[in-house]
Amino acid sequence: MGKELAVAIAILAVMPSAIFEGVICSHAIDGISRNPDAYGKIRTTMILGCALTETTAIYALLVAILILFVG
Repeated sequence: MGKELAVAIAILAVMPSAIFEGVICSHAIDGISRNPDAYGKIRTTMILGCALTETTAIYALLVAILILFVG
């Protein structure tokens, strides 16, 4: 029971990651629609932000797998 609860708590870290990745993309699209000339800079920053946000989800998944199979 304890292992499964720890995995569930570790997986809960994925939800904010998904939400904020959507927020990043939403704001990037909003910025591009306001200033189409800044497309390149906004896109580059958006991809970097999404990559860093996605890293949090990958680390949470890794922790959950380690808890489940090693712990």
